[in-house]
Amino acid sequence: MNANAQFDELPRDDQLYIIEGIARQALPEWGLPVDSPMTLLSLSENATYRVDAADRREPLVLRVHRPGYHSRNAIDTELAWMAALQKDMGIKTPQAIPTLEGEYVVSGESRYGPDSQSRFVDLFEFIEGDAPDESELLAPFERLGRMTAQLHLHARDWQRPPYFERLVWDYDGCLGAVKNWGDWREAPGLDADDIQLLDQAQETLRRRLEAFGKGPDRFGLIHSDLRLANLLENGGETRVIDFDDCGLGWFLYDLASALSFIETRPDIPDLVSAWLSGYRSVADLSGEEEAEIPTFILLRRMTLLAWVGSHPTADMAVEQGESFAADTVALARAYLSKPDGSPNTL
Repeated sequence: MNANAQFDELPRDDQLYIIEGIARQALPEWGLPVDSPMTLLSLSENATYRVDAADRREPLVLRVHRPGYHSRNAIDTELAWMAALQKDMGIKTPQAIPTLEGEYVVSGESRYGPDSQSRFVDLFEFIEGDAPDESELLAPFERLGRMTAQLHLHARDWQRPPYFERLVWDYDGCLGAVKNWGDWREAPGLDADDIQLLDQAQETLRRRLEAFGKGPDRFGLIHSDLRLANLLENGGETRVIDFDDCGLGWFLYDLASALSFIETRPDIPDLVSAWLSGYRSVADLSGEEEAEIPTFILLRRMTLLAWVGSHPTADMAVEQGESFAADTVALARAYLSKPDGSPNTL
């Protein structure tokens, strides 16, 4: 069993004890008191904390990375893109704060016996804002599509740094040989029949994505988790957060990511239409790409199923429960009901 798996099996309170210890150990790197008030914001791929230091007028956000998920170069790439988006496009994004030594990322060691792994830690300005009101989703999804197109346009022209390194969200990275988030077969709630059907769906996805291709007009640097929860609004300004999963992938994967965890809603066609309307007000998206939207929705959903299985204590994974697997199987069955090789429709 690898170290991450051992850590995941610890009780949640023990996990948070370890992570908070690393976070507090890192605070002096930024000249912050080790006993600064800290509030857990989320536990997912990383743990993020709000830090309210006595000598700071504004709160800060400290992030403790999951071991082995990103290299130092990959984190530096994320920080560079966020900085470029704000500088070049005026899009408000989290801005990293340098340590007293001028570094943006430090390494923290656990002092707890069962966990001897080091973790990267970084610190950000706190971005004020509220997630869009989800009681009426069409207008927020149109704004989301518009913002996504702006990110894609910037990504196409951005001069990548020489140390550029990010995860790749292609077929191999999602479901194939690499499996960035693990194997969906290990998710809770699947039986032998479910696995057989999902295997069939995966093979169909592989064939369609291979035919779809990775031309520069449809594959590049993406946010990869641009959901409404990661879009903040403040005084008429829209801000984008949580670039931790950004990487190379199909631009349509960002649409599928916008639908994460809500793929079974009956109004999905309306949400997709709203997103496309916003996107096309900024950038082009062909009819051929639009026809493959269901392919990307299922690709993302099965990738999330793998994530639920490999991150059993993450907040969102706990919220989903075993029904997430059953709903994924239902989505795959509906997808496979389409004539093989024909354009899919929502």
